[in-house]
Amino acid sequence: MNTIAAQAPAPSVITHYIAGRPVTSSRPPFANIDPATGQVVGHVHEADAGIVDQAVRAAREALHGPWGRLTDGERAAVLRRLADGIRARFDEFVAAEVRDTGKPWSLASHLDIPRGAANFDVFADQLAHGATEAFRSPTPDGGTALNYGLRTPRGVIAVICPWNLPLLLMTWKVAPALAFGNTVVVKPSEETPSTTTLLAEVMNDAGVPPGVFNVVHGFGPDSAGQYLTEHPDVNGITFTGETRTGTAIMKAAAVGVRPVSFELGGKNAALVFADCDLDAAVAGITRSAFLNSGQVCLGTERLYVERPIFDAFVARLKQAAEALRPGDPNAEGTTFGPLISKAHRDKVLSYYARARNEGATIVTGGGVPALPAPLAGGWWVEPTIWTGLAADSAVLTEEIFGPCCHIAPFDHEDEAVAAANDSPYGLATSIWTSDLSRAHRVAAAIEVGVAWVNCWFLRDLRTAFGGAKQSGIGREGGVHGLEFYTELRNVCIKL
Repeated sequence: MNTIAAQAPAPSVITHYIAGRPVTSSRPPFANIDPATGQVVGHVHEADAGIVDQAVRAAREALHGPWGRLTDGERAAVLRRLADGIRARFDEFVAAEVRDTGKPWSLASHLDIPRGAANFDVFADQLAHGATEAFRSPTPDGGTALNYGLRTPRGVIAVICPWNLPLLLMTWKVAPALAFGNTVVVKPSEETPSTTTLLAEVMNDAGVPPGVFNVVHGFGPDSAGQYLTEHPDVNGITFTGETRTGTAIMKAAAVGVRPVSFELGGKNAALVFADCDLDAAVAGITRSAFLNSGQVCLGTERLYVERPIFDAFVARLKQAAEALRPGDPNAEGTTFGPLISKAHRDKVLSYYARARNEGATIVTGGGVPALPAPLAGGWWVEPTIWTGLAADSAVLTEEIFGPCCHIAPFDHEDEAVAAANDSPYGLATSIWTSDLSRAHRVAAAIEVGVAWVNCWFLRDLRTAFGGAKQSGIGREGGVHGLEFYTELRNVCIKL
């Protein structure tokens, strides 16, 4: 596999994509930076209010064009062509994702891009198996009425995407939106614009009519994000990202009483019981704490380990963390990538410093790895494990979103459940035990949207996905997306 030096692309220019064609804007473009090196690899056009309005109008017009006349089966065929189109340009998508995120090629090629394609297949299948309710009802005159549900597209959907799994999480929203007949305006993160723009080319090749899929680039306040979420002709807003941004979007959505679908922040806990399969638990937590350099909304930052195995577990996880290998994302031996940006690295390092200042025991990590040029200019931090902090420490209460976790011992099941629930967040948990009754009991007691038992990040895309408390609103996946992406109308016919 090539190295960074051998395949570094010339700086590219990324434009908006509206009504089936690339569109430039008058605002100065901003830099697209490779997190692995800190080097500029391209420039991205930033949308002004006029560009966003153009995109929303194109989406609105497409609702009433050829797209709006397709049958479910015809839309399903389009979605399958999109999945095939991503797979046909697989290496291009992987290269773009690696360049934008710095994640190892092995991760992007095994997770991000395959799931990005699979999302379209899953919702094509959903169209073939969806159903609505129907009731026969008696009428006052002794007759009968038939009531049935009719689902129609919600309209123009604003899709606001995160930077940690750019293609995967963007298509997780775009696929159901298109499956159910909507049109979209997508704003990818300013940190990761490339694969969304590349998907626009696949849309054209798959025969998606102009205006169905539109892309605008930029930032949040006073930029594309604000202009899109405040646009009165947007019918719904779906967003994955931090809770603070979700709050701002929800305020914008309140004008016009528009629905939202949010997957927000998390401070996820894992509970490891003494009767677990220790090898499996260590392997699973290694992934959940350090995969994608900890930049996974479902990742584990709080660990509660039953006291009889506490010391052994800490030692084993330390060994696993120290075996991770940062390096050239395109090299086969690299298993650990950089953080997304300098600003995010500064944030993560501030928590590393805070943990030290609050007296944490640093089991491993806590700093920045020494790497050769050009990687020395990238946004790297060490995988880090702490013990010994108080339950009210910021390190244990605030989402860090980095490759780090704190491990605390517990003595009783109720104690562990109470600690896991002591958070304003409620996205996900993992539970490690060989006691089946306990597994069911604890999974029911923890206040989250997703509870894994003896596994992590094992997904059936037909199941409900989302968070409790401040970790989100609504559910995605399978039939559950119908509630956001469609309007349900009741039709009553007097027979």
